[in-house]
Amino acid sequence: MFLNINSNKMFFYFILIFSTLISISSNSWLGCWIGLEINLLSFIPLISSYKNLLSSEAALKYFLTQAIASINFLFSILIKMILLKNFEINNLISIMIDSSLLMKMGSAPFHFWFPNIVEGLSWINCFMLMTWQKISPMILLSYYMNNNFLMMIMIINVIIGVLGGINQTSLRKLMSFSSINNLGWMLAALMISENLWMFYLIMYSFLISIMCFMFNLMNTYFLNQLFIINMNPIIKISLLINFLSLGGLPPFLGFFPKWITINFLITNNFFMITFIFIMMSLIMLFLYIRIIYSSITFNYLKLKWFKFYLKNNSMLIINFSSMISLLGMIISTFVYL
Repeated sequence: MFLNINSNKMFFYFILIFSTLISISSNSWLGCWIGLEINLLSFIPLISSYKNLLSSEAALKYFLTQAIASINFLFSILIKMILLKNFEINNLISIMIDSSLLMKMGSAPFHFWFPNIVEGLSWINCFMLMTWQKISPMILLSYYMNNNFLMMIMIINVIIGVLGGINQTSLRKLMSFSSINNLGWMLAALMISENLWMFYLIMYSFLISIMCFMFNLMNTYFLNQLFIINMNPIIKISLLINFLSLGGLPPFLGFFPKWITINFLITNNFFMITFIFIMMSLIMLFLYIRIIYSSITFNYLKLKWFKFYLKNNSMLIINFSSMISLLGMIISTFVYL
């Protein structure tokens, strides 16, 4: 089952959601920091498992990196409160606050912990780390932006997301670099408007949830498992559709938020950033197509004793979500923005 829940996990999931709400609804920087700390302390028990050494290591690494980012954030806001009486934007302090929040969400160039930690997590925790855990740092980032600094970070994100994904054989690491790449787009959307950022995050969360659900269902963690597993043809087609949608290929659903972001960037005369974003998206699409093309066209030995069954409700979810991805642009014409 995708969400293996007991009462303890339910409790920590509740605190995880509640702490994000505390952080984004707080009217003081100290309240925001407390929300982030509660969020960190509720996510660690969800990661760690005594059965899996990798997850214990991931929990420890996550705690250390988030603690460093939290200390940096607290130090920055204390300096801001002491030195700046009124709410004026000081370049150095805004860069310090933005950097600690970028480190919290796993953005490049503070991304070094992100793929290593994702490698030790289950698919549900990967999904949480790639989507929900980005919400509070990004909303806090929108309060105190240094635009020039963030433009540089956006470009670094999309480039590193692509370069890191090129040589990967682990699906979790590939999805983590894909997340870093999409983070660049999300920062661009956040600079334009919070509504656009929220729209992009919802679309990205939908697509990444389908991918995590399918990989979890097939118990797949590495590329070679996609080649040798005796997969259902419908699963292969669904993987193809959702990977292309995640890459942002028209007419799939994933193209829609990217298209709106590109429109706004061009309207505001950010031509160079738009060019880099589009080029990197093409390379990311090539990485996805390489995986799908190999898994569909490789002629492999089908083992008679290796059977792969799926429950009807799982197939229904996969088919329904793939249909939404495929017909996304048609559905999106009814959306009034």
